[in-house]
Amino acid sequence: MKEKLEEIKHLAIKTIEGIKTLEELENFRIKFLGKKGELTLVLRDMGKLSKEERPIVGQIANDIRKEIEDKLSVVKMEFIKKAKKERNEKEKIDITIDTNNIMIGHRHPLLKTIDELEDLFISMGFTVVEGPEIETVKNNFDSLNSPENHPSRDLSDTFYLNDELLLRTHTSPVQIRAMKEMGVPLKVISAGRTFRFDDVDDTHSPMFHQLEGLVIGEGVSMANLIHTLDIFIKELFGKDMQTRYRPHHFPFTEPSAEVDVSCIKCRGEGCSACNFTGWSMELLGCGMVHPKVLENCGIDSEKYTGFAFGMGIDRITMVKYGITDIRLLFENDMRFLKQF
Repeated sequence: MKEKLEEIKHLAIKTIEGIKTLEELENFRIKFLGKKGELTLVLRDMGKLSKEERPIVGQIANDIRKEIEDKLSVVKMEFIKKAKKERNEKEKIDITIDTNNIMIGHRHPLLKTIDELEDLFISMGFTVVEGPEIETVKNNFDSLNSPENHPSRDLSDTFYLNDELLLRTHTSPVQIRAMKEMGVPLKVISAGRTFRFDDVDDTHSPMFHQLEGLVIGEGVSMANLIHTLDIFIKELFGKDMQTRYRPHHFPFTEPSAEVDVSCIKCRGEGCSACNFTGWSMELLGCGMVHPKVLENCGIDSEKYTGFAFGMGIDRITMVKYGITDIRLLFENDMRFLKQF
């Protein structure tokens, strides 16, 4: 049996030296030292030995087992060190890399405009509130005094999820939630994504961004609205910017108006950008909150009045940066974004 044990030892050492991977090493350990390993099977025959031989052979077997285990440990550590070295080589930082080709990210012009608008209105005493993009039909249309036959309710205009839920078509539902949850007096703005079937030209998109403001209190008038918007426009575009208010109709405000601003390029002098009219595109809509909207939110319309305004952030971004195609804001073309 001594010869058999020595033969196993020499075979094991030789085999270990030829092993190439950790997986092969583990398979070898099981093959030689496991419960059904070759060394274990030999030791099961020790019962056939005499009492005098058993301790001698047992000691030899233990020595051989230890020698094989030590050899396995040494080879295993060599594999681990080699793998670690290879990993470090792959992961090391090349300090000689050319940094001229590394591009540093920056805020998207649309997000920069949102930040600027929010900061501006916060400085005017407004509070920023948020609401969900998936809205109820009640908050999006009913509570805002939208007639049942209003075109905006059509399937061709609005993304409905079911009979009661839709992708909000404006951020006005946030105002409804604010009036119901916060009560009066109220002075809030909300900005976010809105959705409509609207891509008729290069100034419209099915997904766009809006910012809306709402002020409710005692004695709030149209003069307060005009004064607030004039301050906002001059702070955003410059002190020399002029505004023009045109009568309009919105179901949720009465009276209502649309607001134009003088051309940002020629400052009202007339140029090719504004077709020599001196005015840019319509910037925002506004008006006094309809009494029915106040009543729908549990606010006494005899005691309180208010004004609301809403603007397309994408459109303001286009006016501010001279962008002519709204699709450029969403295409992520690096040639375009690098300009900002």
